[in-house]
Amino acid sequence: MGLAWVRLDSGFARNHKVIELAHRKRWQAIACYVAGLGYSGEHGLAGFVPESCLTFIHGTHSMASQLCEVGLWIAVPGGWEINDWDEYQPTNEEAQARKKKARAAAEVRWAKHRARKDGANVVGIRPQS
Repeated sequence: MGLAWVRLDSGFARNHKVIELAHRKRWQAIACYVAGLGYSGEHGLAGFVPESCLTFIHGTHSMASQLCEVGLWIAVPGGWEINDWDEYQPTNEEAQARKKKARAAAEVRWAKHRARKDGANVVGIRPQS
């Protein structure tokens, strides 16, 4: 199972690699990079972007080359690795543990809410005359 979301550094737009692409008017490559983050996260690929997914992330081989030139992607057999994925993204195991913890906390909150609601209905009922 993949990640429900991925992190994008709030300083992304001023990253020197992104600035280099922007100066060269490589906006589509930047969009491809962001879509690649999502694709890799969604499919639990831990930073790998398969060559076969380029169409799904609105990319081309030319864009992939541009991303490699500035160091956002690293060419590997079968596709590309997103540079520094492990530094910014949670592992699939971390994400699953966080989701499990959040679900358990939500269940406790809902159980308390239901108990209050059921108690209020019983205590707050006035007999009709």
